[in-house]
Amino acid sequence: MSMIKEFKEFVMRGNVIDLAVGVIIGGAFNKIVSSLIEDVITPLMLKPVLDAANVTTLQAYSWHGAKLGMFLSSVITFTLTAFVLFLIIKGMNAAAKKKAEEVPAAVPEPSSTDKLLMEIRDSLKK
Repeated sequence: MSMIKEFKEFVMRGNVIDLAVGVIIGGAFNKIVSSLIEDVITPLMLKPVLDAANVTTLQAYSWHGAKLGMFLSSVITFTLTAFVLFLIIKGMNAAAKKKAEEVPAAVPEPSSTDKLLMEIRDSLKK
């Protein structure tokens, strides 16, 4: 098998494609969550805290040279991202469970012993 053919088979596997799509969507989702933190949550909810610290943005908050604001922003972003992903996965699992419940269980086929006993029973009836 040529190396190009092996590489093509590797790249075209479903897991590799799914991972690539997940990484791309994750990057875009990270921008959305970061914007939510910086543009919505920080101005609305953290305004009193920022005013008490005499800073205008969370990223500008520092203490003895340490950029605590950037760290807090990253922690909030991670927490919200993880929570939203948890909700998405929980919804997907609930949908999958509901779909699995809808599919009726297949009736198991009788074993070879059961088949033989049924044949004997049918022969005795005749």
